[in-house]
Amino acid sequence: MVDRKLNQRQLKILYFIRSRQRTTNLDIKKYLEEESISISRITITRDINNLLADDLIKREGKGRTIWYQEEAKEILRYFDVDSYFKQNLDQRNVTFSHFNFKIFRELKGLFNQNEIKKLKELNNDYLQRIKKLPTSIVKKEFERLTIDLSWKSSRIEGNTYSLIDTEILIKENKEAVGHKKEEAIMILNHKKAIDYILNEKENFKKITVRKIEDIHGLLTQELGISKGVRKSLVGVVGTRYRPIDNEFQIKEALEKTVKIINTVGNPLLKSLIAILLISYIQPFEDGNKRTSRMLGNALLLAYSFCPLSFRSIEEVDYKKAMILFYEQNSARFFKELFIEQFNFATNNYFL
Repeated sequence: MVDRKLNQRQLKILYFIRSRQRTTNLDIKKYLEEESISISRITITRDINNLLADDLIKREGKGRTIWYQEEAKEILRYFDVDSYFKQNLDQRNVTFSHFNFKIFRELKGLFNQNEIKKLKELNNDYLQRIKKLPTSIVKKEFERLTIDLSWKSSRIEGNTYSLIDTEILIKENKEAVGHKKEEAIMILNHKKAIDYILNEKENFKKITVRKIEDIHGLLTQELGISKGVRKSLVGVVGTRYRPIDNEFQIKEALEKTVKIINTVGNPLLKSLIAILLISYIQPFEDGNKRTSRMLGNALLLAYSFCPLSFRSIEEVDYKKAMILFYEQNSARFFKELFIEQFNFATNNYFL
């Protein structure tokens, strides 16, 4: 379901094809020879077939006039994440240092039909299981998922509570020794937001800006964070990307986000778009990524899809995927993580 990681030779071929309008097998062989890479025609063909299978390039023409072009739209462009982030902040070639309003046109084709089919199969298995489970077990599983999600979502934001400490805090309301009060509040706020979403599932079949603000309000209670759309500039750590700094444009972007989420039919796509765009717009003073994750789960739950706990995700991968979306408007890496987490959730909860 997730793209295979390309080797260095395949990356060179992909980037070479990306740099040209039309590329033939002979062009690729000459290029690799110039790069001192000795390779047979069979291996080149195998590499090209791998790129074709991952929808990274497309083949045109027939017979001896076959040539290749990059297939992926900008929104799904492949980047070698390790190489990209080996460059420091000021060395990276950032395509979008400011908010790109054209992004709203690009988001509807994030999943291909094969991905949607496999994800729906996973969800159907989840639905069949949950129907057979006693109500008491379903309740306990949602409690377990709430603990995992509250812990990991907070962890992504720098919270240092362990999973065990989070469980004790949520179940027994006992704060862990040696941690700031704000860390406990952040985790408990997650629980409040999740409880609200679970109790109001049907309400999230149609999103409004007010509903997004309500989730944000619950997540940021008692943390000294202003409610409502921000009126000043915010920076994002680890990137030169700067979100919108105009209050009216922020509101416009939020309205466009609501419109596209409500227009899209597939709940998985609704969820992915919500997570990406709320993080990209950064509509609030703080708590944006937390809000995006809760909104994404609200949309999944509204349409009877398994929610994500993000428990197995590496925080650094989450942050890299989001920065890649900010700087290059490529959602490919984040989509891969989303698919992995949906796979994890459907295979680890409500068994």
